Amino acid sequence: MNLDLFSIYADPFIMYGYLASIAFFVSLYQAFKLLGLIGQHKAFSLNSVRALRIIRYCAIILSISIVMAALYIRIFHATDDDPAGFIALAILATFISIVIATAASVFEKILQSAGERT
Repeated sequence: MNLDLFSIYADPFIMYGYLASIAFFVSLYQAFKLLGLIGQHKAFSLNSVRALRIIRYCAIILSISIVMAALYIRIFHATDDDPAGFIALAILATFISIVIATAASVFEKILQSAGERT
């Protein structure tokens, strides 16, 4: 099997992993931005609420993309291999992503209500 540099990265599953990781890195950037706003004592600003909303959307997108990858592996994977390890990691990552989305939603509502009071 001869693979050049382009063929290695042109695998559809690898490309899907790269596309799905965009949501993770966007939410990571927004988390650092939110920490910067907290450090500047601007935690109750509109920018903090916006950052939490983006983190929530990215966590939802990431959980959906992880579930889709797990379903792809489960359905189209070779029958002689056992994808149980990948499925278990996908379930764990999906659960963590849903917890992050829920926490971001709760914090967003708290910051919105606190921002309206001030």
